[in-house]
Amino acid sequence: MDMHRITLSVGLGAVAALAVAMPAAAQAPTGAAEREAMIQSALSAAPPTLRDTVRVADWNGNTLREGPAGFTCLPAPPGLAGPMCVDEVWMGWIQAWSKREPFRPSRVGFAYMMAGDSATGGASNIDPFATTPTASNDWMVEGPHVMILTPDTASLDAVGPHHHGGGPYVMWAGTPYAHVMVPVGPRPEQRSTSATR
Repeated sequence: MDMHRITLSVGLGAVAALAVAMPAAAQAPTGAAEREAMIQSALSAAPPTLRDTVRVADWNGNTLREGPAGFTCLPAPPGLAGPMCVDEVWMGWIQAWSKREPFRPSRVGFAYMMAGDSATGGASNIDPFATTPTASNDWMVEGPHVMILTPDTASLDAVGPHHHGGGPYVMWAGTPYAHVMVPVGPRPEQRSTSATR
């Protein structure tokens, strides 16, 4: 089996594994209009250099649009984060996160979320498995950003988890899923916490 097929099968496995953790509403598209909407959602995460050629998949691992090995764009899952384009390292991260397994990247990995988080999405900055904002879980709805994985945990310590200054910060610091968030655009309005609803 050639390297392209190995990479593609690992990537599909990671996306399929994540489907188990995603809500039912994030399942495969049923019609042409829904399929096109998912593709457009996914592509909104891509930088212009990837948009015309990148592979697009849904959260079940179904290919919505073919593309070369390297990056895969995924539509926004309901209620969590937003659409994203991830490389193979991030595909491994997704698989580990979805199964709550340990993860350490073998090399630097990149992911793009150029549309930012969905208005109904976002994520806790401290709890990798939180699904809603609370008064204590530091929920963030981030604007356009790039995410970086690194095997060098000392470099994560140097960046730190503080996001209020608007510069790069570490999300999920101290966990196997820690990564650097690099904001590249304005933040949208933040979601209210369950304590204030």
